[in-house]
Amino acid sequence: MSADIIQAINLEKHFDGGDIKALNGVNASVKKGEVVVVIGPSGSGKSTFLRCLNLLEVPTGGAVLFEGVDITDKRADINLHRQKMGMVFQHFNLFPHMTILKNMTLAPVKLLRKSQAEAEEKAKALLERVGLGDRANAYPSQLSGGQKQRIAIVRALCMDPEVMLFDEPTSALDPEMVGEVLEVMKELAREGMTMVVVTHEMGFAREMADRVVFMADGKIVEEGTPEKIFSSPEQARTREFLAKVL
Repeated sequence: MSADIIQAINLEKHFDGGDIKALNGVNASVKKGEVVVVIGPSGSGKSTFLRCLNLLEVPTGGAVLFEGVDITDKRADINLHRQKMGMVFQHFNLFPHMTILKNMTLAPVKLLRKSQAEAEEKAKALLERVGLGDRANAYPSQLSGGQKQRIAIVRALCMDPEVMLFDEPTSALDPEMVGEVLEVMKELAREGMTMVVVTHEMGFAREMADRVVFMADGKIVEEGTPEKIFSSPEQARTREFLAKVL
């Protein structure tokens, strides 16, 4: 297996002056090309963990290594590393006053110094790929939730990321739109994109994950292959959670 692209070392994240330990000594790694799916009850620290990986949340303690560089070090150029990590949120975070094409080309032109023509060519190809080639000049308000989330994914891909982070990407969608978003994610996984996915979609975890991580109370309780976690979990807390969601 290839080398670790991300390492979380003894990650801590405290809120309210230390009263709430959202993360309590989390150690985790992600290998290049691996799909890691993080599951667990609400309030278990899953999203906080994901957001700490690209420092959207600054850890209270511990370190995050990305391609061997400690990005929690004050001297690290976090913006440079963030460009290599695409992030897809629960709510699509598209700019409502910009067309879809403008939403997709803004960052590549500003941050990667691509020409407008080059950025547009890539954006249009990605839109075609997710079946939205005819929506380039539409505005976000003219799209369904599922379409917006597919746009959010390909917008992240416009930056040529090395890792994609997904924070519950389907939880704000109507049930009939979930499948279209998961299909795009499955295609990315099949192509070898390194992915860390926080989700409640157990079918996706079972089918696409190389490794499933179960979190509760700010800690990693158990991790393993989907087969191991879903068929023969070792920890009582894992069994209790799965009994409720499966």
